[in-house]
Amino acid sequence: MLITHDTRCALDAVVDLVNTAPEDGTADGLADVASLADFVRKHEISDVGVLSEHDLAAVRRVRDRFAGIFAAADPRTAAALINELVAAAGTTPRLTDHDGYDWHVHYFAPGASVADHLAADCGMALAFFVVAGEQERLRRCEAPDCRHAFVDLSRNRSRRYCDSRTCGNRLHVAAYRARRKEAAG
Repeated sequence: MLITHDTRCALDAVVDLVNTAPEDGTADGLADVASLADFVRKHEISDVGVLSEHDLAAVRRVRDRFAGIFAAADPRTAAALINELVAAAGTTPRLTDHDGYDWHVHYFAPGASVADHLAADCGMALAFFVVAGEQERLRRCEAPDCRHAFVDLSRNRSRRYCDSRTCGNRLHVAAYRARRKEAAG
């Protein structure tokens, strides 16, 4: 599956956005307008004006809708959720080559809010996975104490953890110690 630079950026943004949601007592990663501004800067989201509490509330609603796509049991459900999200954003595909990047497609309408921008561009990035028959690559971490979203870009679709160095390694070490304890005991 060919993933262009702009699609990869949108995938990174949507995964990070979904993972800002508070889970099991963790703080909301989008607690205030300043944290939303940090998110916008980190992901180099273009054409965003002055952010407000209204933008923060709208992005949180979009975040919840994206979480539903990662939880979708099948491509038909994911497609319906993506269609609703992208349609509500008022997509207007257009080619652009801003900020030193080669030609790529923006799906958000000029002057769109940050929430509509994320819904359109990130929604389309996820749509490409459904179209390619790869919806199962939109996953949640299998570590029992972590449910972070991630996109499995491994060749054989075998990734199970959001981060193999943290969640994956922690579980492998725990399993190793359990085997050693059982063998010793």
